[in-house]
Amino acid sequence: MEIAVVQSDVVDTEADVLVVNLFEGVTSPGGATGAVDSAIGGLISELISDGEISGRASELTLIHTPNSAYPAFKPSRVLVAGLGKDDSINLDGIRRVSASVIRKLRSLGAKQAAMVVHGAGIGGIEPSAATQSLVEGALLGAYRFLKYRTTDKERKSDVEKIIIVESDPSKIDAINTGITNGTAYSQAEILARDLVNEPANKLSPADLASVAEQVAKDNGLTCTVLEEADVTKLGMGAYVGVSQGGSRPLKFIHMTYEGDVGNSENNLWLIGKGITFDSGGISLKPGAGMGKMKGDMGGGASVIAAIRAISQLKPKINVHAVCAATDNMPGGSAQRPGDVVTAMNGMTIEIDNTDAEGRLTLADAIGYALSKDAVRLVDVATLTGAARIALGDGVSPVFGNDDDLVNAVLEASEGVGESMWRLPLDSVTKRQNSSKIADLKNTGGRGGGSTTAAHFISDFAGDTPWVHIDVAATSMLDSTRGWMPAGATGVPTRSLIELAMRMGG
Repeated sequence: MEIAVVQSDVVDTEADVLVVNLFEGVTSPGGATGAVDSAIGGLISELISDGEISGRASELTLIHTPNSAYPAFKPSRVLVAGLGKDDSINLDGIRRVSASVIRKLRSLGAKQAAMVVHGAGIGGIEPSAATQSLVEGALLGAYRFLKYRTTDKERKSDVEKIIIVESDPSKIDAINTGITNGTAYSQAEILARDLVNEPANKLSPADLASVAEQVAKDNGLTCTVLEEADVTKLGMGAYVGVSQGGSRPLKFIHMTYEGDVGNSENNLWLIGKGITFDSGGISLKPGAGMGKMKGDMGGGASVIAAIRAISQLKPKINVHAVCAATDNMPGGSAQRPGDVVTAMNGMTIEIDNTDAEGRLTLADAIGYALSKDAVRLVDVATLTGAARIALGDGVSPVFGNDDDLVNAVLEASEGVGESMWRLPLDSVTKRQNSSKIADLKNTGGRGGGSTTAAHFISDFAGDTPWVHIDVAATSMLDSTRGWMPAGATGVPTRSLIELAMRMGG
């Protein structure tokens, strides 16, 4: 979808559908909506008076404005989008209404639509931020994963172009900035969604590595892919142990963006769990719902996608994306409950449950990052079912050992509408990972499952500022929610981009 801005009066714009907005409680619209109302003989005001248009959030009202009836008005249809109360409009609200609008436009068969920036007028939101949210809502709200749908012949085509209309020339630069940022953020999250939605037979560790290499090639990044012999030599026994039961070779992916070449200590490492299919290994998962385990590389997808947008937007910070990709399968050579493995940092781990495999790969990925002088670590993983029990599927739990870094992650997530909440790392729960025969074991039992998993990872981060984001419940949804579709959401790709942009601003 192409998105562009034009400086023009909204009533002079040619489009299949013109989208304007209305706040709840307004009886006489002003601004762009008022101009359109005047051009079509007060029809919007009349519909408000009749109660057909209320301005409630995401209410959509289509008005037909044929040229035969309104010869001076070019669009043949007007769509009035409700924004809710003017004192409650925010960036999430803009994303939400934009997603509803784009799906409505598609259902109407519109190829080209014009619209104003929601919330940038009476709503008082800065034009660049409002535009970025509009673009994100439109692009992410229009998302569909249709790669393998071959018989749906009556499917509506996507909208091809959105024209943002602005009459004030002083706002054009800000709107263009919002379009640039919103497009980069959204395209990255769409990449993450595509990767998570891919069936496991179509996305092996090697396939994921190939995607990373192509992203690097297209965006001027460095990409190194280590093989099993390489990581074995580095002592990554925890990671190699997970891969033992599968026939598809592991791939350790390291991508680098250098935004502050002269200052190597100004770095941020994004580490994503990359289990391209998780059967649970010998501790086999139940069959019901196992198909969703194709998405157990959601963390890896998000860091690969995030660094693509980061390289395009060029913050002044060095960013590394790491993904230790592998399958977790129950083959004859798979590791067993009771085995002991040695991580890259020399710590020994008792395998209490082979389905607690993601934290093992993250342990060695973090060990690798620390060997490369990582200063800040953020790991992302579809790690625990307990995350859903704790916070449901609308909020990702966050853990960390550094208040400044945790707060930076939370602020970034709030800015892009990907909800997160900090949970504690308490000393009582930490004891649940104790092992009688090794330095620690890879599970702490059912109680506090997300917390014990985070404690495990924290032991490998040590004193280095570190944050862990558990997206097990938020990475995939069963139904559409605003700009997030059923299936893969891409969370927390935009949060990671925003974090890097704020740190490198």
